[in-house]
Amino acid sequence: MHYAATRVFPGLPSGFPDFSLCGPNATLPTMAPRTPFSRSPVVLAAAVAGTWLSQALASLLKPQGYRVHFASSGRELLERAPAVRPDIVVLDMELPDLDAVRVCRTLRQNRAAWDMPVMMITSLSATAGHRRAALEAGAWDYLSIVLSPEELTLKLDAMARLKLDLERALEHSPVDPASGLYTRRGLERRARELAADALRRRSSLACVALGIEPSPKDAPGAVAYAATVLQASARASDAIGNLTQGAFAVLAPATPPEHALSMARRLSRVIETAGPRPAGVPPLLVHAGYDAAANVHETPIEPLSLIEHAGAALIEARAAGPGERIRAYRA
Repeated sequence: MHYAATRVFPGLPSGFPDFSLCGPNATLPTMAPRTPFSRSPVVLAAAVAGTWLSQALASLLKPQGYRVHFASSGRELLERAPAVRPDIVVLDMELPDLDAVRVCRTLRQNRAAWDMPVMMITSLSATAGHRRAALEAGAWDYLSIVLSPEELTLKLDAMARLKLDLERALEHSPVDPASGLYTRRGLERRARELAADALRRRSSLACVALGIEPSPKDAPGAVAYAATVLQASARASDAIGNLTQGAFAVLAPATPPEHALSMARRLSRVIETAGPRPAGVPPLLVHAGYDAAANVHETPIEPLSLIEHAGAALIEARAAGPGERIRAYRA
């Protein structure tokens, strides 16, 4: 006679709900209260004032601690996004001027942060074709008006928490994922590496700081444009990073002082004359400062001081007024 083997399962971990007891009248444990945001998430929504979407977002999100900004058209959203720097973008599919899928695609093409969620919402039934087009354009989700307010809130809450968690993780990253440039932390680490290599090789090392005008506040797309030009124009051995808002630093190995001056002139000219410029980016004016060591072995340098000296020379160049817009660091 054969007996069916009896499978014995280990006990459930402490605190894990016993779903085997679930039935029609069972009461499941309630979800734990959500922890407060580390900071208020910023939502930028393209929705016509007074529509169901604008009213829903204002009534649902603001009480939860969100900062909600509204744009009445696709063009207005694209113009405001660089300055608002939203954590989440919400697009009404029925925009009065532009196709919402095109707006989403433009956000991604204009170097919108890869980790910035874009949610698209339609007042119509969500078809498979529309959903696929939205996802291919870079949207994180495509929803229909039929979803409940609670579901909309939970989806935005999950996106916001993921965005803020990624933001905290990227604070220690050496590279800005949106621009591909070194962060200040990454720039300092790269300076130490290049200085150690120059010391072994008994070679030179320079840092060129470049500042653009008008300011990023007055021309939001100028920084991304200048970063793209720099990346295309610098040498493969150069390390390019963000120095301050609207200013860049280029660490240049095997570059003595006289060549650092030539590099500052060349990169300034390239940024000022490259084209075509994106819409909304005016002609740029570039100031530069630099510092360099002809032989790091003979004249040891503090890697971080090299960056600071170039930045100080840039400040002097900006304050000098008309005339020569490039300054060497002078102790």
